Amino acid sequence: MIHFLCTDIKYSPYKNKKMNSESKNEKVKSVTIIVNATPFTVEKDEISYDHVVTLTFPDFPQHPERTYSVTYTKGQGHKPEGILSPGAVVKVKEGMNFKIKHTGQS
Repeated sequence: MIHFLCTDIKYSPYKNKKMNSESKNEKVKSVTIIVNATPFTVEKDEISYDHVVTLTFPDFPQHPERTYSVTYTKGQGHKPEGILSPGAVVKVKEGMNFKIKHTGQS
């Protein structure tokens, strides 16, 4: 009986660890955001200025000298609207709206 008790204790943590790692992978959620009137599905987390701009202007990484004005609405409760500056990130939520305008070259 003690042998079975030790066996159960020995294997129980391994089962829990496996379940925890699987449930963490399943927790990756996505949301739909709107960028210049086009819907995009992204991970529900933070999104960077570079990522948002690249969704609309795929050649942006090859032309970092180009500058864009990025504004957003329908954001998180504490900051539902604002400006996303180069190098900055913002938490995304379902239905968040981004507007990107080309402002020239830096």
